[in-house]
Amino acid sequence: MEPVTLGEHYLEDALRQLNKLKQLADGAIAQVGDEDLLRAPDADGNGIGLIMKHLAGNMRSRWTDFLTTDGEKPDRRRDGEFVLEDGDSAAALRERWEAGWSLLLATIGALSPDDLLAEVAVRGEPHTVMQAIDRQITHYAYHVGQIVQLARTAAGDGWQSLSIPRGQSESFDVSKDGARYLADSDDAAGSA
Repeated sequence: MEPVTLGEHYLEDALRQLNKLKQLADGAIAQVGDEDLLRAPDADGNGIGLIMKHLAGNMRSRWTDFLTTDGEKPDRRRDGEFVLEDGDSAAALRERWEAGWSLLLATIGALSPDDLLAEVAVRGEPHTVMQAIDRQITHYAYHVGQIVQLARTAAGDGWQSLSIPRGQSESFDVSKDGARYLADSDDAAGSA
């Protein structure tokens, strides 16, 4: 069923954009091994796994009891999200990552257009629900970009493009039903 109100459209699009971000990050993460997931680019840099850990911690804090409690939960240890600790294996980080995304998507999926102008707090600062969602989409997009770049560097020549490959923009097209494909190609899904 197509959205009929601006609020329904907004919520549908927020979920669409968040799912695209997750798909992009997951596509990048799938191209690296556990060692690359846990490796920092330098002494002060955050590797893919730490960014995943940070986003998972942020998602747990922001989206747990979203409408009724401050988005910065008192038990969150944000600084610890940027340190590999005992138990932070690649598998454990992936599990937290999935749990964070599941919570986020379920929470937004349960919202109604009537919720969008309700007030919630993030670190004591008032936001409308819409502002809080937009704040997080921006934050997640920033870190997903980091994940993609780190994975691309780690994968080297084995990297598979998650977008239009370099030099193929002219042959990229979008059909009327929204499916991507490269002109003169049998690959109806494109090379995203």
